[in-house]
Amino acid sequence: MKVVLSTLNAKFIHTSLALRYLKSFCGDDFDIDITEYTIKDPAMNIVSDLFLKQPDVIGFSCYIWNIEETITVINMLKKINPQLIIVLGGPEVSYDTEYWMKRIPEVDYIVVGEGEETFHHLLKELSGDRALYSVFGTAYRKEDRVIINPPRPKLKLDDIPSPHRFPEDIPSLANRVVYFETSRGCPFSCQFCLSSIEVGVRYFDMERTKSDLLYLIDSGAKLIKFVDRTFNIKRDYAMEIFEFLIQNHRGCVFQFEITADIMRPEVLDYLAAEAPPGVFRFEIGVQSTNDETNYLVKRRQNFSKLTRTVTMVKESGKIDQHLDLIAGLPEEDYDSFRKTFNDVFELGPEELQLGFLKMLRGTGMRADAEKYGYKYMDHAPYEILGNDILPFSDLVRIKRVEDVLEKYWNAHRLDHTVSYLIREEFPSAFDFFQQFGDYWETRGWQKIGHQLEDLFTRLRSFLIDRGTQRLDIIEGLMKLDYFLNHKYKPRKIWWEFTLDKARQSEYFRMLTESPGALSDAFAELRISEKDLHKHVMLEVLPFELDRYLESREMVSGTEQLLVVYFPPDAASRAKHFTLDLTAKAAT
Repeated sequence: MKVVLSTLNAKFIHTSLALRYLKSFCGDDFDIDITEYTIKDPAMNIVSDLFLKQPDVIGFSCYIWNIEETITVINMLKKINPQLIIVLGGPEVSYDTEYWMKRIPEVDYIVVGEGEETFHHLLKELSGDRALYSVFGTAYRKEDRVIINPPRPKLKLDDIPSPHRFPEDIPSLANRVVYFETSRGCPFSCQFCLSSIEVGVRYFDMERTKSDLLYLIDSGAKLIKFVDRTFNIKRDYAMEIFEFLIQNHRGCVFQFEITADIMRPEVLDYLAAEAPPGVFRFEIGVQSTNDETNYLVKRRQNFSKLTRTVTMVKESGKIDQHLDLIAGLPEEDYDSFRKTFNDVFELGPEELQLGFLKMLRGTGMRADAEKYGYKYMDHAPYEILGNDILPFSDLVRIKRVEDVLEKYWNAHRLDHTVSYLIREEFPSAFDFFQQFGDYWETRGWQKIGHQLEDLFTRLRSFLIDRGTQRLDIIEGLMKLDYFLNHKYKPRKIWWEFTLDKARQSEYFRMLTESPGALSDAFAELRISEKDLHKHVMLEVLPFELDRYLESREMVSGTEQLLVVYFPPDAASRAKHFTLDLTAKAAT
């Protein structure tokens, strides 16, 4: 019996941990291949590829991001080969299972919940006596009825062979995200999350975990994302893994989902002292700072302790932080969400992800939807369309905030400029992103693509339209940001160049003859005049950039020469220097 395990990932760089668990548990007894696609792949291409493999059984792993595309593929496969056995599993079909069996008549079986042992048992019965009643944790058809068997007891995690040792995965490890699990379950009861349904937390053996991590690192993995819902819930376990990775990372990057308000100070002190810069990333789900909202969704959160953790991590300069928000939670109207957004943005995360509440099957929020007047999509991803206090019109406006936030903060294209604008020109971060998002919408830019320079010209257009003062200062920061977005000297700029060729040549000669006048660091680069022309950009700024970057004090009325050097090999980032032209002119 030939078995193919498949899924449609959101992106090519993603990998499916679930399929690898199934193969590791079943592969010794059955002929199993793993084949992954993406939701962007044409259905005909997927079906053709699977058809050529001539499987007897195909198992699909189903999530909110791929269920509709997967259904299209299943329908086509069954038309081509009615005898093909289709098995579904994954969180999307583990709840409302009878609904899925009726909606997709082409599906023969659904594996509910934790799938390794159940799928193995199902394959055993399909290749033998077909005593399907004995396969706990499955749904199947009998005549015209859907039969849902009792659930299966939880596995001992260490009974599952490692999913990380398949030789065929090694060539792609460096170019794809590796997902890794040290535990299953979550101790919290957040009503919008499926993890709240599983009671208790189970852990894999520590030595097994270390062995698998070391194998992946030695085999070339560059990014490992831990999928534990609360990685730091067990302090000693988390500390031991942190210590192990610090000693053995070899340049690999590790991302963890942590609960920030339970992070112990001694752990933070250890990471501040010992963690190599850039090796760890933390994802922190804040979701809301509204106490009533958190109470209603059974989310325990101490925002002052969370703030302490995020601040300590940020001040260490070692770990990037990704903070999550959810718009549309109960009793969080537009003004309340504005406050939540600003509360979290003030913490200065490297990335702030703004998501929208989804009524996931099986969650308490979906069960209580009528209580709060929720309207939501009938099909995945079940995103809300409004509730009693947050109408669709407000949701649409918040989506504009999300769009501009992604382009102008999370992408880190204009860090200096956006920080200045929020601090000096707008009442709050939310107001900047909202007003700019509204302007973006009125211009129709959401319907067309953009290149790097478009981000700058569109921001400038918005600032001019609203009558922003001191645009010369803001444009100076924008020019710095534009230069720092390039590895090589840019071939084109989006503004009218202020220096003619004669003045450029004069400055280049000065920098060649007296590089120390700029700085000792610039002199140490030993750049010839020829290379200055090839690898340096000059611009005149109407304020003291160096003082502003050091103290955030904006001193205008003076001119500084901005000198940006782009290393020829692009191995390091562009370096910028400044020279006070006012003082130079006075001498």
